[in-house]
Amino acid sequence: MTQRRILVVDDEIINLQIIREYLEDTGHQLELLTSAEQGWERLTAGVPAFDLAILDRMMPGMSGIELLRLMKGDTRFAAIPVIMQTAATAPDQVREGIEAGAYYYLAKPYEPETLLAIVRAALTDVAVRESTRHEALAHVKAMELLDHAEFRFRRLDEVGPLIRVLASLCAQPETVASGLSELLVNAVEHGNLGLSYEDKKRLRIENTWEEEVERRQQLPEYGGRSVLVRVARLPDRLEFTVCDEGQGFDWRRYLDFDPERATDPNGRGIAMARMLSFHSLHYSGCGNTVTATVRA
Repeated sequence: MTQRRILVVDDEIINLQIIREYLEDTGHQLELLTSAEQGWERLTAGVPAFDLAILDRMMPGMSGIELLRLMKGDTRFAAIPVIMQTAATAPDQVREGIEAGAYYYLAKPYEPETLLAIVRAALTDVAVRESTRHEALAHVKAMELLDHAEFRFRRLDEVGPLIRVLASLCAQPETVASGLSELLVNAVEHGNLGLSYEDKKRLRIENTWEEEVERRQQLPEYGGRSVLVRVARLPDRLEFTVCDEGQGFDWRRYLDFDPERATDPNGRGIAMARMLSFHSLHYSGCGNTVTATVRA
């Protein structure tokens, strides 16, 4: 397991102690600070960098929302995923945090399993971006020649290598990679393997998601299904079309952020992909086909 550096900012010492206790067995390195001003000072010090930030929303002086906006407005820190923890969970307050760039929301008080599930999910996104950044340059020159292509895969362990190839077509591969990851993983989990939103929420909290995915992939009713990915280079854009063999889902619920789902460890990826990774995102049919575009 890769050790990650996590910045935690909360003006209440007891809250910092709780987070330290919950995360002490993960192997990650925590830096605990009691003000947003200290957090910004530590971020801008430069070395070493942080992989994840957990911010309290309401603090004296600079608030967590203000620190979040500073981070997202600075190219040095904009890619750091932020978990916003707060007792302020009214829909408008949650929406404000999400629109400011908080990818995850934690409502106080929370159980250790919830914090761990959200930290794991956020750091998985970090790993996808890193892998894409390291390998994309090797593909760039060759992939500039691509006009149309089709790929077919079945398993989640095939998603990473495929994303690295697809993202290398784009001018901003790391940004597009996170969105493609969401679409391809959804096609396997919710499409071909029939895992519902509530299934994934429960499995993430229990940390048994990988085991259940592997179990279902061995079942005859699911194991033969595949996902088709088509890529087309057009004069002004790239089009990525993802088709699975599942029953589809009510995709309309997930195109925008729903404050009621903000504290779940899953369920915001499609909205984030639509907002940050792609210029357009369109589902068709029953929801088992989605087309994402990226401007050339």
